[in-house]
Amino acid sequence: MTTLARATDTLTRDALTVLQPGFAGTTAPDWLLRRLGEGLASVALFGRNVTSPEQVAALTAQLRAEREDVLVAIDEEGGDVTRLEVRTGSSFPGNHALGAVDDVGLTRAVAAELGRRLAAAGVDFNWAPSADVNSNPDNPVIGVRSFGADTDLVARHTAAYVTGMQSAGVATCTKHFPGHGDTGIDSHHAMPRIDVDADVLAERDLVPFRAAVAAGTRAVMSAHILVPALDPDLPATLSRRILTDLLRGEMGYDGLIVTDGIEMKAIAGTYGIERGTVLAIAAGADAICVGGGLSDEGTVRRLGDALVEAVRAGELPEERLADAAERVRALARWTTANRPGQGASDTADGDVGLRAARRALRITVAGESAPLTEPAYVAAFTPVANIAVGDETPWGVAAELGRLLPGTETGSFNGADAGREALAAADSRRIVAVVRDEHRHPWMAAALDVLLAARPDTIVVEMGVPRAQARGALHLATHGAARVCGRAAAEAIAGV
Repeated sequence: MTTLARATDTLTRDALTVLQPGFAGTTAPDWLLRRLGEGLASVALFGRNVTSPEQVAALTAQLRAEREDVLVAIDEEGGDVTRLEVRTGSSFPGNHALGAVDDVGLTRAVAAELGRRLAAAGVDFNWAPSADVNSNPDNPVIGVRSFGADTDLVARHTAAYVTGMQSAGVATCTKHFPGHGDTGIDSHHAMPRIDVDADVLAERDLVPFRAAVAAGTRAVMSAHILVPALDPDLPATLSRRILTDLLRGEMGYDGLIVTDGIEMKAIAGTYGIERGTVLAIAAGADAICVGGGLSDEGTVRRLGDALVEAVRAGELPEERLADAAERVRALARWTTANRPGQGASDTADGDVGLRAARRALRITVAGESAPLTEPAYVAAFTPVANIAVGDETPWGVAAELGRLLPGTETGSFNGADAGREALAAADSRRIVAVVRDEHRHPWMAAALDVLLAARPDTIVVEMGVPRAQARGALHLATHGAARVCGRAAAEAIAGV
């Protein structure tokens, strides 16, 4: 077995170069700094690594003191999926809200400002945007992370996002190729399968990725999904037909190809992370994302060793590994050359996220509805968060409504008795019921039935995909659960 800690040959350095690992803590551990000296070229940040933008800036400076051209990656979509503001909620609405507004100039401006803030914190590689067409309303993992269900809308906003963010010197990674929108399973838990013919894929799912390639996206992330029309045997992440023949060959893409998290169950539970890593690089992937769940030095050693041994055993061509490593280095050269200098903050537009959230708000009034002037009770009907979103980030309208109407209280409810429990907790106070994807959760719809039967003056705020019928004395659809979406809804409820 190769011991990466001692090996410094070209093969070992290339094996380290293609890994994009995470770590625990808010400062870089010694093992990570040591690996940077041995060839590791990328580091991934997750919510557990973030307490504030200033802390992230200090962390990235620590990493660059060891290796100046290190790629610092993050999963910062804005909206529901935020890492830079994981403790507070995002200052930017997510894709679905931007799609609801359908102003590509606004999308470009939001992405540019988000990119500016990432760059200011020393992050230069963002695993975003999601270019998935949310064609399956029951999709448990994409939803508001998508610009919408219309292919052309998703394509034009994907291109605008890529252009905006990369104007700030932050490389985008358009995901999840060849499209995760028509799935009913979360690939964090199992292997999704999309059973449509190749024509549907070409006309629906691939169009936004073509737009991203045309816009110059510096990276594309593969999906852990089985698409039999493209490859009946292997998921996209491990498929040469999909990554090399389709993405590189037919679509003419020449940038970096990154896998989704290799420890996700769709790959780890089927192939194992070592075998999955080797197969992904052999298929045409250039970088392995790992660290959302596995964030230790042992994982880096295992995956690096697997690549080295695969080359030595003739299972992975050394030239393919070298090509993958060179693509990582090429991206690092681009980010280094495009790193903003002093004065970059002169173009800041700190209010663009809130303006976008306000424009995305859709209000339906069932009857006469005056603004709330007294403290209310906010009943949050809380589904289990998917792993991409996580449960660390606060959501809802309670905090913002409490700021406008001091004395407002809140509670979180789920399950068969959620409606009755919320009624009891609210007592005589006016109820604001907050839901997230009511159409996907029968218990949530039943809770609203109970509330509205007893209290028809209840205000309903939908912070997911607004597919259920609008109901309540006042119904607000925010198209996402970012902090600014909650603020926009609270302002409308309080009439400010």
